[in-house]
Amino acid sequence: MFYQYSKGVIRYIWCGSRPTIGVFQVHGQVHITSWVVISILLAAPTNDINTTVALALLRLVAYFYEGLTKNGLGYFGKYIQPTPILLPINILEDFTKPLSLSFRLFGNILADELVVFVLVSLVPLAVPIPVMLLGLFTSGIQALIFATLAAAYIGESMEGHH
Repeated sequence: MFYQYSKGVIRYIWCGSRPTIGVFQVHGQVHITSWVVISILLAAPTNDINTTVALALLRLVAYFYEGLTKNGLGYFGKYIQPTPILLPINILEDFTKPLSLSFRLFGNILADELVVFVLVSLVPLAVPIPVMLLGLFTSGIQALIFATLAAAYIGESMEGHH
């Protein structure tokens, strides 16, 4: 039953929400993989910095793709607004967004994993179970935050500069 439910949820996320800006797709990717892997192996995939950086770089590619698709080459005009002196800062801003997304997700999930590990090693199995459930809730919140910020950044890239 769980297999059928998870298969239906994954199919909806991958196929059913394609026209959206990516909130449900990213949220589902991070949240479902965290749930499945935590419940099976007791380790979240976003516990590895490489996974979170890869997810953030995919969002960076989507950010530039949507901006260029919507605004054409005029998209790059936003880098010299309001003055060309700010060009390096505007470029740096676009590349620090995925870094902040990946570090935020990685840090929060790693902190949860470490707390659970310490509790499991110090006390019997019954005590860490509520913390593990809280970790599942926290991973869902972190996935939602990651997806919402990624969608906001992509939406920002589709706006025209003033």
